[in-house]
Amino acid sequence: MTSAPLPNLRIGLGYDSHRLGEGGPLRIGGIDIDGDLHAIGHSDADVLLHSITDALLGAVCAADIGRLFPDTADENAGRCSRDFVLAALEKIGQQQMQIVNLDCVILAERPKMAPHIDAMRTCIAEMLGVDVAQVSVKAKTGEGVGEIGTGQSIATRVVVLLAGINPV
Repeated sequence: MTSAPLPNLRIGLGYDSHRLGEGGPLRIGGIDIDGDLHAIGHSDADVLLHSITDALLGAVCAADIGRLFPDTADENAGRCSRDFVLAALEKIGQQQMQIVNLDCVILAERPKMAPHIDAMRTCIAEMLGVDVAQVSVKAKTGEGVGEIGTGQSIATRVVVLLAGINPV
């Protein structure tokens, strides 16, 4: 008995979290949100781009963001997280994969994300070279529970679906 070949699909899951500190802006999804909070981290601390990077890398079984861009390396201090996403894109290209879609969730009590979702989707889509319809971003609060709910931290979760590029 022979079976049909399986489609060349890969799923990646990304997660990241950062403590929040006083003073803004908050960089998330490639945009700056004015306000009185910022994420604390070695790079620019864009928690959403970090999750996207890890989701892309995970889908092609590559090293994670921490191994590729360690927070102990001086060259990563204050580094733009766009660099991390672009490096992950290079890895998926080397594996002959392309992005089908991303589903992103931001977990934050504040600032309110709804007014910024469309700008994030547009920025991420342009960065990834995909249509904005392939990028979902939504936000949830912590409802006052835990570090997220009390405004001490922010977290993100991302799932990405990749498909193999068909040879011509």
